[in-house]
Amino acid sequence: MTDRDYLWCALNLALDQEEELARLCPDCRERAEAEPCPVCGAPRESWSVNDGFDWARYRELKGGGDVGGPAGGAAGDDGE
Repeated sequence: MTDRDYLWCALNLALDQEEELARLCPDCRERAEAEPCPVCGAPRESWSVNDGFDWARYRELKGGGDVGGPAGGAAGDDGE
């Protein structure tokens, strides 16, 4: 498959998901968009975070000229 084919598939998947959400009532749509844990179903807000993680030490060890923000395509919060 070419990059164009992958893009077409990704866009169509996103549109299909939007159409499915549009058919739901507001309460069900909110629950569907909440992104629960795929294993236990716990809401994202209850996921634990490693409070003991040393972000300063991590940045020091990873190197690469970090300028204070998350790296390239990094998703989520980088702990600050």
